[in-house]
Amino acid sequence: MIATPQHPRSERSSAYRFASAIALGLISLSWAPSSFAVEISPPPALSNKAFLLMEFDTGQVLASSNADVPLPPASLTKMMTSYIVEQSLKSGRLKPTDQVRVSLNAWCRGSSTESCMYLPLNGSASVMDMLRGIIVQSGNDASKAMAEHLGGSEEAFAQTMNNEAKRLGMTRTHFENATGLPAPTHLASARDLAILARAIIRDSSDYYPIYAEKEFKFNGIKQGNRNALMYTDPTVDGLKTGHTEAAGYCLTASSKRNGMRLISVVMGANSMQDRADQTRALFNWGFSSFEKAKAVSANAPLASAPVQFGKADVVPAGVLADWNLMVPRGQGSQIKTTVQLNPEIKAPIAKGAVLGKVESGFFLKTWQHIRKLFK
Repeated sequence: MIATPQHPRSERSSAYRFASAIALGLISLSWAPSSFAVEISPPPALSNKAFLLMEFDTGQVLASSNADVPLPPASLTKMMTSYIVEQSLKSGRLKPTDQVRVSLNAWCRGSSTESCMYLPLNGSASVMDMLRGIIVQSGNDASKAMAEHLGGSEEAFAQTMNNEAKRLGMTRTHFENATGLPAPTHLASARDLAILARAIIRDSSDYYPIYAEKEFKFNGIKQGNRNALMYTDPTVDGLKTGHTEAAGYCLTASSKRNGMRLISVVMGANSMQDRADQTRALFNWGFSSFEKAKAVSANAPLASAPVQFGKADVVPAGVLADWNLMVPRGQGSQIKTTVQLNPEIKAPIAKGAVLGKVESGFFLKTWQHIRKLFK
C-alpha cells in the first residue's frame, strides 16, 4: 500500500509573521519505511477489475488493485462533465438560470437503453437542471447538451475534458465523449477517477451537495440516484455510478465519518449489489484501520540550513502548513522524521524556496516540500 503525494494546495498558506528578519526555508517531506512492525488487517479481497481507497485531505492511497490500469469508465466519465460545468458556474462563465438547448444529437429519442434525463428535442433546460440531470439521473442527453453548450460540439468538449484531466494530474485517462458511452480509447484508471472525485469535493463545494440528492424530477419524470449506498449509509454523500457491458458495474463514492473523509473507486464489479457491497467493505476497513496524525507542525523550525554568501551563516527551515498523514490506528505517536538539506544553499533565499526534504518514517510513503517562511 503506497500513499500518493500530498496535493500542492497543502503547501500553501498565508504569510506567518515572526519577530525576526531571518528567512525560513521549506523542505520536502516524505515517508520512509520504519524499523518497527505494525499489525494491521489486510484490505478486503474484492472481485473486480480495479479498486482504490484514498483519504481525501492528504490524498494518501490506503489500498488499491490495478489502480493505474486504464479501463472503460462508463458513466464515471460524467464526473468530469459535471466538474467542468461546476467550474464554469464558479468562474461566472455560466449562470445557474442560463438555458441550454437540446439538439438532435443530444436528444435521447425516448430510449430506454441508456440513461436519460428525457429532455425534449429542441427544448431547453436551465444549467442547474442540466447539472442535476447529469449527476442524479446520469443523463446522457444532459451531458451531451452541456458539452455542446460549452464546447460547441461534443468532440470539442472532449478535448476540454482531456485538458482538464491533464491539469489535475490524471495521467492514464483519455476522454472521447461527455457520457462514457463505449469508444475505443475512452479509458480512465481508478487512481485518476479518485483524483477527479477529490477535485470535485475540493473545488466544487457549492455544488457538491447535489451528489447526495437521492432523486430528481424533470419533465414529469422522477428518477432516483443509482448510488445504493446513499439509501443505507448516511455517511455516504456522493459521487457517481456507471455501467456498460464493457465496463461492468462501477462506483466512485465518498464517505465522511468523525471528521475523516475517504474516497473509493470500484471498477468492473459483477453487479450493482457487488459494487455497493465492495465499496462498503472498503469504507469500513479504511475507517476502522487508519487515523490521521500530524507529522510536522507549520512554521516550526525543523533544521538550521547553512547558507553560502548570505548575511547569516544559517537560516531555520520548516513547512508552511501542518502536514498530516494517515497511519494505522493508535500509531500516530510512532511517526519519526528526519531532515535532508540540499547540499548547496546559496543566498539570496526567497520565502518559499525549497531547501531540502523531510522523511517521516512508517510503512507508507508520501512527500511534501519544506519552504522558506521568513522574509
